[in-house]
Amino acid sequence: MPFDATFAGLARMLLGLAPVSLFLLGLVLLDSYKLVRPRLVVFLLGSGILAALLSLVINQWLASRFNLDMRTLARFAAPAVEESLKGLPVLVLLKRRRIGFLVDAAICGFALGAGFALAENIYYFQALPGSALTLWVVRGFGTAVMHGGTTAILGMVAKTLIEHSDHEPAWRALPALFLAVAIHAGFNQFFFPPMVSALVVIALLPPALMFTFERSERRLRSWLGSGFDLDAELIGAIRGGSFAETPTGLYLQSLANHFQGPVLADMLCYIRLYAELSMRAKGMLMLRENGLPVPSDPQMPEKLAEFDFLRKSIGRTGQLALAPILQASAEDIWQLRLLGGD
Repeated sequence: MPFDATFAGLARMLLGLAPVSLFLLGLVLLDSYKLVRPRLVVFLLGSGILAALLSLVINQWLASRFNLDMRTLARFAAPAVEESLKGLPVLVLLKRRRIGFLVDAAICGFALGAGFALAENIYYFQALPGSALTLWVVRGFGTAVMHGGTTAILGMVAKTLIEHSDHEPAWRALPALFLAVAIHAGFNQFFFPPMVSALVVIALLPPALMFTFERSERRLRSWLGSGFDLDAELIGAIRGGSFAETPTGLYLQSLANHFQGPVLADMLCYIRLYAELSMRAKGMLMLRENGLPVPSDPQMPEKLAEFDFLRKSIGRTGQLALAPILQASAEDIWQLRLLGGD
């Protein structure tokens, strides 16, 4: 193969694959608290690749079944198919409380979109040999980054919509999916020349994600500070024998008419252990933020097993009764998974 042809092929591949890959790497490195583990990023990249393959099959079937030309397919059907398949893993992670803050929702979503974009551009690289470099500038800086950005937006909006309760129905996240589909479809309407569309994506997406990172890290710092102090006060009151005089202690005493003594004792143990685990998780994040090593706790598996036992012992009714004082937000639920290595 002539040198010029080899060089052009490498240039096309770099233009198609490098921008979205470097963008994802930048998001991961900017995460001060290392909220998203590398193995999860790799899993999501693979999920995005699988979503691309499934989308190819479904889009081809739709085009054949309904006699759609490629332009109509790209404008209307493909965005709905592709964003649904890309967004599904993000929604599953949200429902399983594996995502605690907007920043990790953005990283998880972008990783999925990046996997999708990499697979799609590799497919087109094979299907369009000898294509112009300008095409790959558009695909690499425009289409590929758009794929990552729409799924990141889907994750952040869905996180905002369903973060307030552990029992929010899945349909509450549908507006996030509709928004992602609308952005994707708008990009595919070709209102502007392809190069202009690519420039618009590059101009708008990075500032939007940087704003999200800044806002999310401010919220995380606030949560760490106030939550750590409250947990410490609660543990100090329990250990110091003054717990009964605190508002939490008085509330627990008010439950005596509704629960038997052994269950109330388990509730107290549950509150104490919840506060201890919460402090441990927040301490881990503070160490990560400052680049310090996180020491392992050999007793953590036992503590988590005890916590799970107490949770089952007090039952669903007991957990609901404690909800007003524990106020377990999405972040609080997520931090327990952090301790378990999820």
